[in-house]
Amino acid sequence: MIIKTNKLVRIYRTDEVETTALNQVDLEIAEGEFIAVMGPSGCGKSTLLNVLGMIDSPTGGEYFFNGEEIGKLPERKRSDIRKHNLGFVFQSFNLIDELTVFENIELPMLYTGIPADQRKKRVEELMEGMNIMHRRNHFPQQLSGGQQQRVAVARAVVNKPRLILADEPTGNLDSANGDEVMKILSELNAAGTTILMVTHSQFCAEFSNRIIRMLDGQVVTENVVRQYL
Repeated sequence: MIIKTNKLVRIYRTDEVETTALNQVDLEIAEGEFIAVMGPSGCGKSTLLNVLGMIDSPTGGEYFFNGEEIGKLPERKRSDIRKHNLGFVFQSFNLIDELTVFENIELPMLYTGIPADQRKKRVEELMEGMNIMHRRNHFPQQLSGGQQQRVAVARAVVNKPRLILADEPTGNLDSANGDEVMKILSELNAAGTTILMVTHSQFCAEFSNRIIRMLDGQVVTENVVRQYL
């Protein structure tokens, strides 16, 4: 089991307001699964992704990643786990405008200390596989939305993470480019990568093998789309 939560709670507090974004969430995700999380805006989907991605800390409950309780770990240790195990894909791409396509994809490998020759080989393999090699020296603003998202996916998988967290990965794309991104995610999943994707799209959710629906910070239903093997 790569992810397990037990009564996970996340509360945001200001001087005047207390908002419960996650309310007693119990979740289990096996290695190699493709999970889609759906629900209305404000239901806790993105908060769940941030907590599971160790960007945000739970207020209560337990979160186990690969059998290790994350809530008790210092930030430096959580950061180390993030770098070596997780890849992120965002709706808004989150590419760095000042870096080329090659440099954007390469960036996570710099953080993990991989030698330059290995970085070059891995980045070129990904650019070739995602049909963006001809854009290697271009900057993000010179790319179409579909090309930017392919760069973002390549960056997410460059360190061969065990888990990809995707937050509305097709949200800013037209249907053709959205279909292409879903195909790429499906292929990564078929190769063994676990994927947890937040989406508003039923079409995208059908690529998963399990759909989790949230409401008011809680998991309300789980539906199997296809059996996980």
